[in-house]
Amino acid sequence: MDLIKTENKRTGEYYYSIKHSSGLTIVVYPKKGFTSTYASIGTKFGSVYNKFICNDRLITVPDGTAHYLEHKLFESEDGDAFGKYAKTGASANAYTSFDSTCYLFSCTDRFEESLRILLDLVQSPYFTKETVMKEQGIIGQEIKMYDDSPDWRVMMNLLKGMFKNHPINIDIAGSVETIAEITPEILYDCYNSFYNLNNMTLCVAGNADPETVLKIADECLKKNEPFGTKAVFPEEPYSVNTSYVEQTLPVSVPMFELGFKEDAGNGFASTKELICTNIILEAFAGEGSALYRTLLDKKYINSTFGTEYLEGPGYRAAIFSGESAYAKEITEIILEEIKKLHQNGISNEDFEITKRSLYGKVVSGFDNISSIAAEIINGEFTGRKIFDSVEQLASVTLDDVNERLKCQLDENNYCLSVVKG
Repeated sequence: MDLIKTENKRTGEYYYSIKHSSGLTIVVYPKKGFTSTYASIGTKFGSVYNKFICNDRLITVPDGTAHYLEHKLFESEDGDAFGKYAKTGASANAYTSFDSTCYLFSCTDRFEESLRILLDLVQSPYFTKETVMKEQGIIGQEIKMYDDSPDWRVMMNLLKGMFKNHPINIDIAGSVETIAEITPEILYDCYNSFYNLNNMTLCVAGNADPETVLKIADECLKKNEPFGTKAVFPEEPYSVNTSYVEQTLPVSVPMFELGFKEDAGNGFASTKELICTNIILEAFAGEGSALYRTLLDKKYINSTFGTEYLEGPGYRAAIFSGESAYAKEITEIILEEIKKLHQNGISNEDFEITKRSLYGKVVSGFDNISSIAAEIINGEFTGRKIFDSVEQLASVTLDDVNERLKCQLDENNYCLSVVKG
């Protein structure tokens, strides 16, 4: 098998990739001058994949199963993976998002040993009734911690307010009640359905040698049959579930998230769509915008104010968030400015300034090896390659951005989530 080199001529950045005979996609991104190495392996299985078809069987799993499986996969018959990493000196972690689960480590030496641990971890499931029940208390405490977290609650309340049927409105970790329903059989169903190497990607970035990574992969990986699991998502209406959600928690300053729901279909956004959206949000509400200055002058916002774009299979939303006791006033101002934005579009001056700024941020991201690994794995799952953003930013036009604006920021389709003391 030959490694394929992909290079971006604009930046001089490059990486090597291969579809391994086991089915795993492997990407190695060497960075000259780096002494540390970052490795991450991910599967396209997150919390929203709670209903799926595998081998002609429709399977529905309890909320929080993907996250629960992430916890349990660190255990094996011959010990805990964290204990093994402690011996190599590597710093290891894992996370479950709405769309994926990733296992990772960083190290400055004994890389080969740590990579073997990582590859063994995702190929050696070990679930018993006793070990599964033991984890319920640990994850139950984690769930209660998130229930008391204002940052998390203001976001999840927004998602519950915006989405009626889609599982994006369900906490990633589930609830104490739902995780009590998880059994070894359910975990094996999910593992066998989604932890197929054809549904996974390994990225090694930093002080990394492609041939070394490939040698270890050849020794450690077991061949998997082609991946055939299909996720099933419910129909989701275009309109939001409710326009306002409020919760009281012990916070010194109230928090808010204002989300504008979009039509999403069942796929991921394209790179061009994301670039256009990022330009719109930055030009409209970034630190250099008239809107930002207006809100700041009125003392309605502080430095926590910002925007993000949330998207995945079946859900898309542009979100404004921050700390403020004036969430409703901010909402009214944003709605009024959105009307003007749709009437006038993004100006050429704002477009050019924002485009250059975003280009600089994308290029500087190539100096962060954890960000590189996350972008590559996410790109394999969404169809958006890591260098696509650079090329799209170089070629995107003002007409592209204003055309994209037509299907975004619908002032009649929003939800405001507030957490106050």
